[in-house]
Amino acid sequence: MSMLSFFWRNGIETPEPLKADVSGSIPPWLRGTLLRNGPGQFSVGDTSYKHWFDGMAFIHSFTFKDGDVFYRSKFLKSETYKKNTAANRIVVSEFGTMVYPDPCKNIFAKTFSHLQNTIPDFTDNNLINIIKYGEDYYASSEVNYINQIDPMTLDTLGRTNYRNHIALNLATAHPHYDAEGNTYNMGTAIMSFGRPKYVIFKVPASASGKKPALSEVEQICSIPFRSTLYPSYFHSFGMTENYIIFVEQAFKLDILRLATSYFRDVNWGSCLKFDKDDVNVIHLINRKTGKTVNTKYYTDAFVVFHHINAYEEDGHVVFDLITYQNSNLYDMFYLKNMKQDVDKFIETNKDYSQPICQRFVLPVNIEKETPPDTNLVKLKDTTATAVLKPDGLLYCTPDTIFPGLELPGINYKYNSKKYRYFYGSRVEWSPYPNKIAKVDIVTRTHQEWIEEECYPSEPVFIASPNAVEEDDGVILSSVVSFNPQKSPFLVVLNAKTFKEIARASIDATVHMDLHGLFIHEKST
Repeated sequence: MSMLSFFWRNGIETPEPLKADVSGSIPPWLRGTLLRNGPGQFSVGDTSYKHWFDGMAFIHSFTFKDGDVFYRSKFLKSETYKKNTAANRIVVSEFGTMVYPDPCKNIFAKTFSHLQNTIPDFTDNNLINIIKYGEDYYASSEVNYINQIDPMTLDTLGRTNYRNHIALNLATAHPHYDAEGNTYNMGTAIMSFGRPKYVIFKVPASASGKKPALSEVEQICSIPFRSTLYPSYFHSFGMTENYIIFVEQAFKLDILRLATSYFRDVNWGSCLKFDKDDVNVIHLINRKTGKTVNTKYYTDAFVVFHHINAYEEDGHVVFDLITYQNSNLYDMFYLKNMKQDVDKFIETNKDYSQPICQRFVLPVNIEKETPPDTNLVKLKDTTATAVLKPDGLLYCTPDTIFPGLELPGINYKYNSKKYRYFYGSRVEWSPYPNKIAKVDIVTRTHQEWIEEECYPSEPVFIASPNAVEEDDGVILSSVVSFNPQKSPFLVVLNAKTFKEIARASIDATVHMDLHGLFIHEKST
C-alpha cells in the first residue's frame, strides 16, 4: 500500500471533545474554535469514489480555551451521506464518480428539447469549506445545496437550497466578509432562470434567527455569459473596498456535455475544459451600485482557483491570485493517480503546471486621449502592465510574486486593503516533504515551516489582540503524518518569525482537510 494511503482512508468520528496533549505554550488570548472541512470517507460498503474531491464531507474542530485544546470530528449528515449509508453503497453521483443506476431524483430522463431540465440535481456533499451567512454557519461546496451546522457540536442542522432564495445552480465556497459582517458571494444561473448569467449577491450580517439567513439575500448584479453554452468555471473571486473582481476564465463548463453526461457514462468533472487559445476576461463591478466598469480588461488564458487578496491604490485595482498554465490539477487528485507509489507519483506529476502567485493591476479610469499601446499602470512597486489596444480593450500582463504556493490565506483584517504578507501550502509536485510558507510581497522572500513525514493543512492566521503590525499573531495548521507512530497534531506558529511556539497532539484519527474558518469566542 502507498505511504500516501492516509489521504484516502475513511475517517473515524471523535464526537465528544477530546483534550489534546499540549507542548509549548499556546497564547492565553487565543480563545475560540478552528473549524475545518474536507473529504473524509472514500468508500461505502464495496463501492469506492474515483476522485479525492468526491469523498463524503468530514468536519473537525480545534477549540482553544485557557491554553488547552479540544478536538472533535463528525461526518456531515447530508442527504447524500444518509442515502449512501442506508444503501451501504455509493448511490449519489459526485464530481468524479457517476453512479448507475442512480435512484436519486435524476432529471436527465427529461426529453432533450427541455434543456433547462437537464442540469443535474447535484449532491449535497458539502466538503470544501465552512461559510458564514448572518449568524449561521454552513458546510459548503459549489452546488446549489449548503448544509447548516452547529459550529460547537458539529451536528448537521439541515440543508438549504440556494434556489429557494435566489436563482442559482452553482455558488462558490469562498465568499468575502466585510467589516460589518455582511457576506458577499457569486454563483452561476445556468438554465430555467431566463438568460444564463453569473450572479453576485450579498447576505446581510443581521440575517439570522428563525428564518434561513438566505431569506434576506440581495442580488448586487448579474453578468451574462460570454458564451451561452460554455460558462466559465470559478472557485473564488476578488473584492476591494468598492469593487468586485471576477475573472471569466478560459476554463469552462460544457453545458451540453453536462446535460448528457448520464447518458454518455461520463462524470461531471469531464465537463470542464480549458481553452488555451482563448483569453480570460476580467470584470470589475462596483459593489455599491452593481454597475460594471466600462473599461474592458483581458489577459492570456490561465486557470485560477484561489484569489489571495485585492485592494485599490491611486486609481488602480490591484489583485493577487494563484494561476496555472493548464487545468491538469484536478486530474492529479483522481485516486488511481494518488495511489501510485511515491516515485511513480512524482514522475507522473512533474509535468503538471505549477501554481504561480501573480499580481494584476487594473487602471480604473482611462483618459479619452490616451494613445494606443500605452501601459497605463502608474504604480512603482509592480511590473504588471495594462496596455491600451487600438480596439479600446486593456491587455493585462502579470507581475509574478512567488512560485509554488496554494491554499492562500491572509490576516483577514487586511482583506480588500493593501497588505504585505500571505500564507499558504508549498506545492512542489512531490508528495513529501510538504511545508507551509509565509510570503513577503515587498521583499519577495519567504519563510517555511516543515517537519519530516508530515503534511500540514492550509495555514490560518489569527491576529493578536490589539495587534499593530500585519503579521502580529499566530498561524494554525492541522498536521497529519504518514508515519503511523506519529500522532496527528495542530501546530501553532508565531506568524512573525514563523517558528513553532506550541503543538497540540491528538490521540485520534485526523484527516487531511481543505478549508475552514476560525470563530472567536464571544467576550462576556
